[in-house]
Amino acid sequence: MTVHFIGAGPGSSDLIPLRGRALIAACPVCLYAGSLVPDALLEHCPEDARVVNTAAMSLDDIVGEIKAAHAKGQDVARLHSGDLSVWSAMGEQIRRLKAEDIPVSVTPGVPSFAAAAASLGTELTLPGLGQSVVLTRTPGRASSMPEGESLANFAKTGTTLAIHLSIGNLDNVIADLTPHYGADCPVAVVYRASWPDERIIRATLETLKDALDESISRTALILVGPVLKGEGFDESCLYSKDYDRRYRPQTADSPWSSWSHGDD
Repeated sequence: MTVHFIGAGPGSSDLIPLRGRALIAACPVCLYAGSLVPDALLEHCPEDARVVNTAAMSLDDIVGEIKAAHAKGQDVARLHSGDLSVWSAMGEQIRRLKAEDIPVSVTPGVPSFAAAAASLGTELTLPGLGQSVVLTRTPGRASSMPEGESLANFAKTGTTLAIHLSIGNLDNVIADLTPHYGADCPVAVVYRASWPDERIIRATLETLKDALDESISRTALILVGPVLKGEGFDESCLYSKDYDRRYRPQTADSPWSSWSHGDD
């Protein structure tokens, strides 16, 4: 018996890895975060599967469901929105399951910042403008922020920020970022990236508050940085005719292929 933690993606039901879809189809028990995981993904469950919406459940209740499945020798598909590596609460569940000697596996999903960038049709790392992406959030009811992980500190880098779970804290976001990026820095807010009701708002730090309406109060990602202009950046050397390609493998199966990522 294994608990398979599966990143269900940002919203669109076809943005899930093939491995994740296969695991859902193979598990007799499925626990899913109903507030963010689309119902269409549940269509992959076996017809007689036990399907449980965990949106209103406590951690103790969720672990109890898993332990009951474990006692029956039933594999569990545990679906979380986006990717499991950030803000998924997977860590606390795995800690409990390890204490119970219950095996787990992890299948990654499409993160919301990647879906938002795709909707914007932009690359978040453009030569000469930004070569890093900072994934962060502001303090909220569920989690505080460690000392040093403030927006102001991250803003000092001048690179691209992907600010999650913070649309309700917009005044503080703007106040913290404006001294470092400037009032005319481009901003994009992507509401429910990849969902049918997705909305995109483009603005600057100065105009963002007026550009938003009150209906966007959650499930929105804030992207900030010069790359959002989509202009004024350099061409990389990656495809330059003078670029030395002696270390670039010609196929994915060539030796050293695992070293080849991006601007190699």
